[in-house]
Amino acid sequence: MFSVITIGDALLDTHVQIDDATVECGFADQGCKLCLDYAGKVPITGSFQSLGGNAANVAAGAAKLGLTSAILTSLGQDTNGKIVEAELVKNKIDTSLVSYDKETATRYSVVLNFKGERTILSLHQKRNYPWPKKMPAVSWIYYTSLSEGFEPLQDELLKFLAQHPTVRLAVNPGSFQLKSALEKIKEILPKTDLLIVNLEEAEKIAGFTLAKAKGVPAIIHKILTLGVKEVAITDAARGAWCGNEEEVWQMEAYPVKVISKTGAGDAFASGYMAAKQYDHDLHEALRWGIANSCGIIGHFGAQVGLLDKEGLQKMIKAFPKVEPQKIT
Repeated sequence: MFSVITIGDALLDTHVQIDDATVECGFADQGCKLCLDYAGKVPITGSFQSLGGNAANVAAGAAKLGLTSAILTSLGQDTNGKIVEAELVKNKIDTSLVSYDKETATRYSVVLNFKGERTILSLHQKRNYPWPKKMPAVSWIYYTSLSEGFEPLQDELLKFLAQHPTVRLAVNPGSFQLKSALEKIKEILPKTDLLIVNLEEAEKIAGFTLAKAKGVPAIIHKILTLGVKEVAITDAARGAWCGNEEEVWQMEAYPVKVISKTGAGDAFASGYMAAKQYDHDLHEALRWGIANSCGIIGHFGAQVGLLDKEGLQKMIKAFPKVEPQKIT
C-alpha cells in the first residue's frame, strides 16, 4: 500500500543562473519585470538539469520524509522521458503508474534564476492521460498540475474516490487548470480533504481578492463553502495559513537565506501532507510545511534541500521564536 500517489505532469527542468540583467522596477514591486537585451548575449554563471513538475516534486518530498510514494503521469517516448523516469527512480518514487505517449513529447521548462527569484518558461501541450487498469491501494492521492486533456483523467479519479471512500484527496491545481478550466477544477473540490494553493490561486478559486476579503481567514472560509474540508495557503516570504471549519492558523517563514524559490511550494505541500499522514494536528502540519519549504529555498533545484524527518526537526529547533499562531 502506498502512502501517497501523486497525479500530475513530470518534466525536465533546465535551470539557468543569470549573471547580468536589467529590471524595469525595484525588486520590492510585485510587477517587477526581468528584461534581457534583445538579440544580445546574456552572461550566465551556470546551468543544470533536474526533475521538475509539482507531482514529481511532491512525491520526492514525501519519499524523503519516509513515505512510500508513486506517481501517475504521462511521459513522451523521447530522451527527456528516459531522463525523467531515471530521476524518479533515483528519488525513490515508484514508476509503475507511468505511461508513455507516442504522439507528445515529455514536458520541459527553462527556469531563469536571478537574485533569489525564478522566471519559468514552460511547455504545455495537449496530452493523453490514461487511467490505470488497476489502481493500487493508497492512503492519499495528491492531484496537481496537468496540461490540456486532463478532464477524462479527473472524471476517472472522481469515480475511483466514490468507490474508495477511505482514500483521502489533496488538490493543488496547476496554472493551466486554473486559467482555462477553473469550473472543471471546482467539480473535484467537494471531494477534497486538503486544498493547497498560493494566495493568488486562492483568490481565483474564492472569487474575490484579499483586499475585498479583508484577510486570508475570510478567503479560507469562502473556499470551505465549496466543499473543501481543509485549506492551506502559502504566501512566499510572508509564510502560510491553514484552516478548517473550527480553526485558522498562520505562521511566518523562517528567516533563511533565499537562493532560489523553485520548488518551495511543492516542498511545503509534501511537508504539510506528510505531517497529516503521521497524524499531526493542523498547526504542526503548518510547521512541517514551512520548515520543508525553507529547506528548499537555500539551494537551486526542486529536490536538493528537501528535508528528512531529522532535518525537519533541526530546522524547527533552529528558529524557536517562529511559531504557528492561532487566528480564529
